[in-house]
Amino acid sequence: MNEKLKDQDVLLVKEKGSNELQTAKMDKAGNISTAKPDERNPDFLKIDRGGNVFENFFENFSRQVKDPTRFEFFRVPAEMFQEAVQKLQEAFSDPDKPENREFIETHRVEAPTKKEYAINPDHINWEKFERYGITREGLEKSGNLDKLLDYQKTDLMPVSIKFDDETLRSDARFSLRKQEDGTFSPAVHLIRHKPDLERPYFGINFSYEDKQNLLTTGNLGRIAEAEFKQGEKTPILLSLDRQTNELIAFRKEWLKVPDTYKGVTLNEEQKQKLGEGKAVHIEGMTAKNGNPFSADVQFNADKRYFELKFDNGQKQGNAQTEVPKTFRKKDLTEDQRSSLGEGKTVKITGLEDKKGEKYGGYITLNKETGKTDFMFPYEYKQALSAGKVIPDDRHKTQVAVNSEGKTGEATKDLKEPLKQGQTKPDEKQQEDITKKKSKGVKMQ
Repeated sequence: MNEKLKDQDVLLVKEKGSNELQTAKMDKAGNISTAKPDERNPDFLKIDRGGNVFENFFENFSRQVKDPTRFEFFRVPAEMFQEAVQKLQEAFSDPDKPENREFIETHRVEAPTKKEYAINPDHINWEKFERYGITREGLEKSGNLDKLLDYQKTDLMPVSIKFDDETLRSDARFSLRKQEDGTFSPAVHLIRHKPDLERPYFGINFSYEDKQNLLTTGNLGRIAEAEFKQGEKTPILLSLDRQTNELIAFRKEWLKVPDTYKGVTLNEEQKQKLGEGKAVHIEGMTAKNGNPFSADVQFNADKRYFELKFDNGQKQGNAQTEVPKTFRKKDLTEDQRSSLGEGKTVKITGLEDKKGEKYGGYITLNKETGKTDFMFPYEYKQALSAGKVIPDDRHKTQVAVNSEGKTGEATKDLKEPLKQGQTKPDEKQQEDITKKKSKGVKMQ
């Protein structure tokens, strides 16, 4: 057997209604073609088991074929290529036979379904994004493209704006603004030093209570009437973008209050208050892990959804899903999971994007949504300096002793390295230290 074929599969394509199998081929430029399943053809698509080539293949295949749903896909071991192809062809001749059906399904590959977005990425003016130093690939890699295509804002990103011979560098969030020709251009949301609540917002004067609501809850808590056009009043809900300190408006006419929220049927009074931008306390909601919990619910105009709000003394853990075991196909260690469960932000490396390139960053378990949020290093530094994240110090002492040669009172007499997750000597190590000291042995 050719050792190069070990642990490799070959991707096969079959058009529905036909029993003829074809081998799939993809060149370096991503162009897709098919050929007869001839083992002597060296160009068929071989895939390392556990690799992520499939995703790129199906993305390109869907882009090049008008109706990709009319095709079926199968994978067979490269070292048994001819034998497996022959058996599949025979199975297709009588697919209802139990053993044939089982053999077919064993080798079938389900093509990943393409997510439907509110905005077509082909309708976005990407050239205008590039003026700010932002590329489509960068947005996709950071997970911000999905947010944009669902009418949400990106996370904070570094931007560079050129003015003649000068370049302004700052951090900003981006959203999409629809133009008259149907295309979408970037709207830039730069960081403000603090919320400007002293000046009217499109004719809205903020009372002391309004200011307190915006600064403490992030939401105005009532319907206000903005004058975007002179003499024309528009009812809106108003929230504060915590990352940029920008006020964000959401038209009241766009708001749809659900009949149920997290398993609880809302009564008319609750729905009316939620529709007015007020916070409503809801009892008996069901978390993703099945546990019941209670919390306040209020619409956030910046996030564009009804968010959970907990009392300071209330544990949010009931409302979250369990701490994940993996993140973007990367296994998390027990220490990382423990830190996430404690609300800390954890460093993660060895992630891989769709093109196979490695990257890393920081993750935090969002206790309101139950999702794991990702930050690139520059975003983490900003969040850390603003006091928005809790750093993971679980390995602090261990790294200092093992990697940097530093010692503390707990570790100065310890000669052997600490184990993973260990920040002080264990019981046996401490006993050895005590014995050596009692015998007058000098510790190095």
